[in-house]
Amino acid sequence: MSLSPVFNEKSFEALPGWGTDDHLAAFAAFRRSAHHAPVKPYRTGSLGVDFNAFADAYAEARSVSPANRSQARSFFERHFVPALVTPETGSAGLVTGFYEPEVEASPVRTERFAVPLLSRPADLVDIDDNNRPAGMDPYLAFARETPVGPVEYFDRGQIERGALSSQDLGIAWLADKVDSFFVHVQGAARLKMTDGTLRRVTYAAKSGQRFTGPGRILSELGEIPLARVTMQSVRAWFKAHPDRVDEILWQNRSYIFFREAPVEDTGLGPIAAAKVPLTPGRSVAVDRLLHTFGTPFYIDAPTLTAFDEKPFRRLMIAQDTGSAITGPARGDLFAGSGDAAGEVAGVVRNAADFYALIPRALIGRGR
Repeated sequence: MSLSPVFNEKSFEALPGWGTDDHLAAFAAFRRSAHHAPVKPYRTGSLGVDFNAFADAYAEARSVSPANRSQARSFFERHFVPALVTPETGSAGLVTGFYEPEVEASPVRTERFAVPLLSRPADLVDIDDNNRPAGMDPYLAFARETPVGPVEYFDRGQIERGALSSQDLGIAWLADKVDSFFVHVQGAARLKMTDGTLRRVTYAAKSGQRFTGPGRILSELGEIPLARVTMQSVRAWFKAHPDRVDEILWQNRSYIFFREAPVEDTGLGPIAAAKVPLTPGRSVAVDRLLHTFGTPFYIDAPTLTAFDEKPFRRLMIAQDTGSAITGPARGDLFAGSGDAAGEVAGVVRNAADFYALIPRALIGRGR
């Protein structure tokens, strides 16, 4: 597989702010992928960044831990070459933010806690081109198994009206339907249980339909100007219009199912698509069809200051993905867990330049 011309080779000196970044923090995130790599190799993305080309960098990362930022910077400069990623449209790429919500929950349904987070149903099956019935939407990756074969699964409105109520799938119960929806959007949550324990749920599967964000719906309805759509403004609108919550949320037909996961390190996020815990401020979700998990990306978003009140110029590691994250210069930045992280993630929507760090063994191939 040749390396895509979407990558335009640069020097490290050409990366704005490269010399002042905390490369040691990025190395810690990279090392988690390095330790996972021998367990199960990552799939090589269609842009041609071959997973096997990371072998030397991964081997060193597993065996040696840099003592300071300077040594970590040297590690990345020795093993990689930066390449500006050409966006599909426009002159720059785009970053948004995501986080792990922390919400109160009950292990059983009560009068107050009545909104369930559901586990994967037994009749939900994976669908691909090998078993998709003729006429079924090719977008669907999940379906409902029936005696006559797979059919489209129940959507959000049907499920919240009780389509699965007989299956006893509740993992935990929340008090607020809007909180539950944003747990679905983020795909994970820390649950502060009423018995005093801390639990975590993370993505297990989904009903399969396309995601439709409430911000876009409210903008199209003239309720919130598009330029002012943030997680905070959407939440405020729902609080002011409780009678219209279902009307808006059911237009997003996609529904997420969860599984329980341990909280082994409260400083890290959930284990995500790359099968390693997410690192706040250093893990980025990318288009997994195009990119290869474990790839370092230096992201230059000078108008983004929500993370630390300085222009965002950081080395990030590709360790997650999302259905809305499509295109070569598109990323979703993991802000961390809890309300403070949510305040950061909810306002991130900024132009950015993406520099993929390409293993040196690949530079020159297919050019």
